[in-house]
Amino acid sequence: MSFMTEFKEFAVKGNVIDLAVGVIIGGAFGKIVDSIVGDLIMPVVSKLFGGLDFSNYYLALSGQAAGLPLAEAKKAGAVFAYGSFITVALNFAILAFIIFLMIKQINRLKKDVPPAPPAAPPEDVVLLREIRDALRK
Repeated sequence: MSFMTEFKEFAVKGNVIDLAVGVIIGGAFGKIVDSIVGDLIMPVVSKLFGGLDFSNYYLALSGQAAGLPLAEAKKAGAVFAYGSFITVALNFAILAFIIFLMIKQINRLKKDVPPAPPAAPPEDVVLLREIRDALRK
């Protein structure tokens, strides 16, 4: 089997295509969660803490002037951007919680589906069992 034939066989297997679709949907879902956190949750959290903007919290490591926006401080040198980390950690927590709820719902739906009745054994198996039972007598 040539390398290209083997690669083609691998690439068109159902699992690879399912994985690719999952990665694409996951990327889009991640953007939705980013928007939920950045545009809906963090402003509310900021309001609760007195109008603070977590995304601009940092410690200057290169002697930047205090009070610069994070983007300008990064241009001036290294910064320890812990506010961005808080936002990303909150993103992760929300995403993990949503995935947990989805998996929990899928598992609940799987339990509700009654199991399929067992299929009748093939005719040759039935005949072999009859022969076995006849020989035992």
